[in-house]
Amino acid sequence: MVNGIERPLDVLNNSKGKEVLVQLKNNRQMVGTLLAFDIHINVVLDNAKEISDGENRRSIGLTFLRGDTIIFISPASAVEQNN
Repeated sequence: MVNGIERPLDVLNNSKGKEVLVQLKNNRQMVGTLLAFDIHINVVLDNAKEISDGENRRSIGLTFLRGDTIIFISPASAVEQNN
């Protein structure tokens, strides 16, 4: 067990209410506050922004992302540590 993580969905549970980075299959990235998710990794983000080349491309606001379009989800704290 590392940082209270025992199962894969524990990462998402620990990220609820926090900013996450979502990589989509169409080479798009979204950043937003994780509000909810389900067992299919469908996610709801608040204050979502589309990112392109590390820059904000457009603000989307409240959005639903279908789990089968997602490649990975990373807690923003991990992204910030790598920059």
